[in-house]
Amino acid sequence: KRVSIVPKTIVSNGVSDYHVLLRWKKDEQTAMARIFLGSRSSTRQAILSEMGYTFQVLTADIDEKALRDRDPERLVLALGHAKADAILAGHRNSMLASGLDNGKVLLLTGDQVVVHAGEIREKPESADEARKFIQGYSFAPAMTVGSVVLVDVQSGRRWDGIDSAEIYFRQIPDAVIDKLIENGDVFYCAGGLRVEDPLVSKFVDHIVGTQDSVMGLSKALVERLMAQALA
Repeated sequence: KRVSIVPKTIVSNGVSDYHVLLRWKKDEQTAMARIFLGSRSSTRQAILSEMGYTFQVLTADIDEKALRDRDPERLVLALGHAKADAILAGHRNSMLASGLDNGKVLLLTGDQVVVHAGEIREKPESADEARKFIQGYSFAPAMTVGSVVLVDVQSGRRWDGIDSAEIYFRQIPDAVIDKLIENGDVFYCAGGLRVEDPLVSKFVDHIVGTQDSVMGLSKALVERLMAQALA
């Protein structure tokens, strides 16, 4: 069913009719779909859960360094599709077997890089590289470039897209950088960038874009691709 967009009217519980209808539409559509998230990222899992989706997690073991492109958008799209290919190669039959009667089985993957001073940055491979990355953000903004790839497992049809955001930082003290490296989470993030970390968030001046996009999964892009896949 399609739900018409209605003017925003506030109801007694403080929730607009518009948002109630959108949530009803999502619940109705996704109730007839089995969703798999192809990511081991706890942040992506948390964002998708926060959006109200129920899903299972599968991971792809691919050599991300084997895929290279100087264009960050083409790179993250290629990596997102490569992850989908790897998961489908190993799990397609079991994914289809777990599907609901007459429902779709969808696989969501993606990737993210950070671009700084014209240079593509992935996960830092050493403490020195992490320190170099984070120090640089005090002097020039970082841009996150993320992809989302959505696959209809049965038909093989795919939808994909790109979302980006810019983060402007104040000066990040060396002592804070040392603590971030000691904690170790920066080694699991593109560019060593974790704006949600309390150690980092206090030094964010402003973001052009959305924080969920910066954290690795654009809610708006996921919703757009889901609407296309479930139409």
